[in-house]
Amino acid sequence: MKTKTKKAIKQTFVIAAVLVSVFIIVSFLALERPDSHQFEVSRTLISEQVWEYKPTVEKYAKQYGVTKYVDVMLAMMMQESGGRGNDPMQSSESYCGERGCIDEPELSIKQGVYYFSQTIKQANGDLKVAIQSYNFGKGFIDYINDNSGTYTQEAAINFSQKMYNTSSNKSIYTCLREEAKQYNACYGDIYYVRDVMEYRDELAKE
Repeated sequence: MKTKTKKAIKQTFVIAAVLVSVFIIVSFLALERPDSHQFEVSRTLISEQVWEYKPTVEKYAKQYGVTKYVDVMLAMMMQESGGRGNDPMQSSESYCGERGCIDEPELSIKQGVYYFSQTIKQANGDLKVAIQSYNFGKGFIDYINDNSGTYTQEAAINFSQKMYNTSSNKSIYTCLREEAKQYNACYGDIYYVRDVMEYRDELAKE
């Protein structure tokens, strides 16, 4: 009986030691995981493709005098395409007047940066007006000047409604957002500024 008792006590001690060791390891990993997880989430909000294009954006930002807006243009690229495809800045329309004419990423970035440099200049440095004009076209700048004088979400919705309702061919527009459908504002992206600014804030954390 004594031998069995000693053996049982020894086994119990070994099991307890193993459980304590496992508990310590799990607790340590649990403490480490949040920071690591937060970094991974933060990093994945901005795609690797966009990060890879940063030197090219910087190159043309310097050429066109908008170096202080590199983070904005990277955020715009993220919103436009996530850095995917041959036209990551979706700048074909400003280049040739129609979609799909750019099939080379560097040309897309060059044109995108150039076009943004024009919108920020014509918007007199009003960043939100310039960003929305990249999506809506420069006509939005004139609309703002003739109405509110500054960017507002309401102005973006009203402009989109106006352009959509007066279009002779509504089939070319797709309301990707449910919010846009309820406003009947299917021209461009009425929440473009909001989303670009969120991506820019994320870039600032890196």
